Amino acid sequence: MSSSTSDAEPNQKKINIFKIGGLWCFKYFFGDKEIFKELSTYYNQDKYRFEFATVGERNKIMKYLERKGFELALIEDPSDYTVKIDRSKKYATILKNSINHIEQGKTRIFIMKDLPSVEEALDEGAEKYSGNRL
Repeated sequence: MSSSTSDAEPNQKKINIFKIGGLWCFKYFFGDKEIFKELSTYYNQDKYRFEFATVGERNKIMKYLERKGFELALIEDPSDYTVKIDRSKKYATILKNSINHIEQGKTRIFIMKDLPSVEEALDEGAEKYSGNRL
């Protein structure tokens, strides 16, 4: 029996925290309402992600999440997580699992939240992106 990357990730308590511009960001669905409530001041509802403007804020939240049993990884170079897809193709599934996206010409470029999401995006018709950082 094979498992879909969207159904079962190898470690469901792993969170990648990305450096995007001047922010540190991550996307994760917390089933525990207490954790979400604790982090809610950092949640950007428009982008569906948590954002930290300072290293101090990031470190404070990282310590909190580690105490809650999460494995955290800081990602300063998101190139391994970046895919592109033609603007004319469907991209809703890719968008859902992305931490950031931009449009560039006839292409949509996405930074995915984790490597299983990259694989899923490639299966949906995306390609690896090797251009300039977002």
